[in-house]
Amino acid sequence: MKKLTGENELLTPGQMSQQTGVSIDTLRYYEREGLLQSINRNTSGHRRYNADDVRWVEVLRCLRTTGMSMEQLRTYCQLGDQGEHTQPERLELLLRHRRKVVQDIEAMQQSLILVDHKIDFYKKAIKMEGKQ
Repeated sequence: MKKLTGENELLTPGQMSQQTGVSIDTLRYYEREGLLQSINRNTSGHRRYNADDVRWVEVLRCLRTTGMSMEQLRTYCQLGDQGEHTQPERLELLLRHRRKVVQDIEAMQQSLILVDHKIDFYKKAIKMEGKQ
């Protein structure tokens, strides 16, 4: 896998997919949805991604992985396109998202406690069966 070593290097879609962990189809989808803009093209029209694109896709992947909706991502990107004066709105959007992520983590931790309880139950039950 080719990693970008310089700001001027470009990646093919396959290399970009490998480096970011985002499928080529997802990269195209992000572009269609306006989340990835101004993608470079070579002389034959094939997409070529730069270091900024890599960093941005990693942000998008992180936000999606943590449950941000496509609608929220679009809003975030649209605000960014409008300029620095939208930084307070972008900050608020990220703060709301962070609160939701923390709530989700807490809920998952509670669920994990129950899963662990059930695992302990079955381990003990299986040991008891072996002794009978």
